[in-house]
Amino acid sequence: MDIAQLQALAAAVDEGTFEAAARALHVTPSAISQRIRALENAVGGVLLQRSKPIVVTPAGISYLRLARQIEALAAEAEASAAQRATQRWPAVSMAINGDSLATWVMAALAPLANEITFDIHREDQDHSAALLRDGTVMAAITTEERPVQGCTSTRLGVMHYRAMASPSFVERWFASGVDADTLGLAPVVNFDQKDDIQHRFLRAASGATLAPPQHFVPVSADFAEAVRLGFGWAMLPDQQSRELVSRGELVELAAGQAVSVTLYWQQWALQMTALGRVADALGTAAKRMLAEPSI
Repeated sequence: MDIAQLQALAAAVDEGTFEAAARALHVTPSAISQRIRALENAVGGVLLQRSKPIVVTPAGISYLRLARQIEALAAEAEASAAQRATQRWPAVSMAINGDSLATWVMAALAPLANEITFDIHREDQDHSAALLRDGTVMAAITTEERPVQGCTSTRLGVMHYRAMASPSFVERWFASGVDADTLGLAPVVNFDQKDDIQHRFLRAASGATLAPPQHFVPVSADFAEAVRLGFGWAMLPDQQSRELVSRGELVELAAGQAVSVTLYWQQWALQMTALGRVADALGTAAKRMLAEPSI
């Protein structure tokens, strides 16, 4: 394999077709096809599904990740060699869960925002490692402790989630207490279809599989606002609910029944200055923001 073949592979996946990849790399579609075919011959397997859009095969995931790593290393070398502010900044792509984005990650990254460009993918912490595996991102906040192949894993800390609702919502739906009967009827707010933390609480609190009415609000700040306005109850991290509770706008449904989520920082196992600085910034912030008080 060579760098041109890997570039063609990544461009085909990013652009969706050989024709669009050719435009991006300023070559002909035939050149893209030949480079990818040569790479497949070299590795002995099919790396792309020739669909519309083109999709990487399981065998191609490692090579796509390698292509993106080489691209990132080249970009960092270019940025390091450049002495003028007009040159391209180093770029770091990350998958971050919505709650971390809304509560502590953005403040941690802000001091680096005038030196490094960020490509942030919002993804549930239980699913973000998949973006590492296919090379879409360089790093991710995830619940997976075991490192993805080619990555390192560092424990950040724990976010404690508690079932929260507005006082008027509790008065309407839980006047008789929080049990399987009331939980089965009271509407619940979910982030999206991947969000199962509310259902984890439901199973733990009721001992049953319940199916209450559900709202879906896929933006973290709006999610908390929906709970405050009485759309339903939901699990909110302490970092997001603490002030609302102190103002009396939210109350906890079941004291002492928190769901704890341990977060890890996984990143490519490459010596990249920009990526290391991001990891240091998030690690420092996590020590401060993801403290582990007793539940």
